[in-house]
Amino acid sequence: MATTATRRWWRRHDGGDDDPDDLVPMDTQEQEELVRSLEAKQAQQGRRWRRVFAGFLLGYVAFLVYSSFHHAWSPWELRYHAYFMEDLPAPMVIIADWIAALACLFAVKGLLQNSGPSKKWMWYSCYVGILVAIFWTYYILRYIVLVNLSFFPFPCHSNALLKY
Repeated sequence: MATTATRRWWRRHDGGDDDPDDLVPMDTQEQEELVRSLEAKQAQQGRRWRRVFAGFLLGYVAFLVYSSFHHAWSPWELRYHAYFMEDLPAPMVIIADWIAALACLFAVKGLLQNSGPSKKWMWYSCYVGILVAIFWTYYILRYIVLVNLSFFPFPCHSNALLKY
């Protein structure tokens, strides 16, 4: 592996492939051209992958928007929202979906910008996403605790704890 990587920087005197002793180092200009071409390829691939991930995020944003509209028209019909039926009002779920969609849009903006301020949009997305994650984690853990307490073998203790 190391020998193949170093042979890129060498070329043959006569252009042949047979004699390994016929290698001479590339001149500085050829090396700089090779480095520039590799950097250009890397930049092009980086832009392509950022666009791919931005497309995935836009698909997820479309799902979140669809989910929030569906929840607004027929609340608690979607199974992943219905788990929180007794703990959350319907508008709170819709707002949480829209805030998550906003976080994804911040990430898309950060991915598609090529300048230095693009990192700040990624950080904004991270902060908003952390807030949404804390919100849903709180209610998921609360749901899990309530479901597990409902199967508690001593009904008097579980009923007392369910009030909280």
